[in-house]
Amino acid sequence: MTPTAVLAALILMLTCSTQISLAEPGPILPMRERARIVDSWLAQRLDRVVPALMREHDIEMWIIIGREYDEDPVLETMLPATWLSARRRTILVFHDPGPDAEVERLAVARYSVGDHFRSAWDPETQPDQWARLAEIVTERDPASVGVNTSTTFAHADGLSHTQKVALLDALPDHYRARMVSAEPLAIGWLERRIPEEMEVYASICRIAHEIMGEALSERVIQPGVTTTHDVEWWLRERVRELKLTAWFHPSISLQRPEREGDFLDYFTAGDDVIRRGDLVHLDFGITYLRLNTDTQQMAYVLRPGETEPPAGLQDAFRVGNRLQDILTAHFGAGRTGNQVLLDALNQAADEGIDAMIYTHPIGYHGHGAGPAIGMWDKQGGVPGSGDYPLHDRTAYSIELNAEVPVREWNDQPVRIMLEEDAYFSDGTVRYIDGRQTELLIVR
Repeated sequence: MTPTAVLAALILMLTCSTQISLAEPGPILPMRERARIVDSWLAQRLDRVVPALMREHDIEMWIIIGREYDEDPVLETMLPATWLSARRRTILVFHDPGPDAEVERLAVARYSVGDHFRSAWDPETQPDQWARLAEIVTERDPASVGVNTSTTFAHADGLSHTQKVALLDALPDHYRARMVSAEPLAIGWLERRIPEEMEVYASICRIAHEIMGEALSERVIQPGVTTTHDVEWWLRERVRELKLTAWFHPSISLQRPEREGDFLDYFTAGDDVIRRGDLVHLDFGITYLRLNTDTQQMAYVLRPGETEPPAGLQDAFRVGNRLQDILTAHFGAGRTGNQVLLDALNQAADEGIDAMIYTHPIGYHGHGAGPAIGMWDKQGGVPGSGDYPLHDRTAYSIELNAEVPVREWNDQPVRIMLEEDAYFSDGTVRYIDGRQTELLIVR
């Protein structure tokens, strides 16, 4: 089956996925089919995204260097699906000869890197890998040479100290002077999503939602018996059963009458038995087809005789949804993360919402490359990454909380902590697989 046929079959399954029960999340492809999808996307991204970024930022050559088990974060995403790490020292070179020619892709390695980077080094002819790289640079005489160094983004700072020293030693002086940070290329490559990815991202988010729905139900939680750690480890096991991976350990936290805590308490709490009347919060994320999810949802454990959560909790949840609306309304291409953050917080305050916003990009990495829109401990703006602008065709985890007093709990404040994955394109934000609009119920 061709990659295109596999992708079409996957999209067809996506349209039918609402018929699949929570106990059987889907669609989840066999490993071989996943590899075909990943490699198909990679080919399209290399052909379309890289040339556009190099020309947009006027960088003629881009050199990416990584070693086995010390991979550059960008290099990892450019390896074929069957390469689980770099091999020895892997050097990738992009060269843009001009707008009327294709961007050249080379591997200064003993062998080609998949079908997309042809080997440009014969150790029998030139035993020194660094010398061969210098030859390639000299032959093409680029006006600028981008390397992955950044003081702001770890994603764009993948060139290790020893490899940078070796690179500088190998290059003639005039090429050292032309070396620039490839930060805009690295971040742009990681954050920009292509349409083919977005057609399937909803399915990936839906799988995560279905697993969460099962975890926050009576299928997993027996009030008075099940503990928060029981649910966390059930999630880890469930993800493995489905032949998926979790990119962080899930966390379950509880709120109940006469028990309050600081924000960090919700993510550092110890093992606790889940009781009737508890408000349960889950933070969970998976990796599938090299894309990540990051989602927080909440559930209420019914007390005897209850058929729905207390009205005060339901009202509080609506405040959380309102805060999401306020935040996403301030998204705009070219606006920095800090501008979006401060405008959203100001509007929330005007509407009487006690808000905290800590939204981040998502995609190849769970905490992805791109603008930080607040951090839980930086509500006045995030220096560096918060000054980075939003770009079109990028994805975000809309992560925030609203603190609301609940009348049935003697006006005790409750944090409605939400996180949903969303896509920003053409000036609008849409949730990739919808968002939670009411509390889940453990019956």
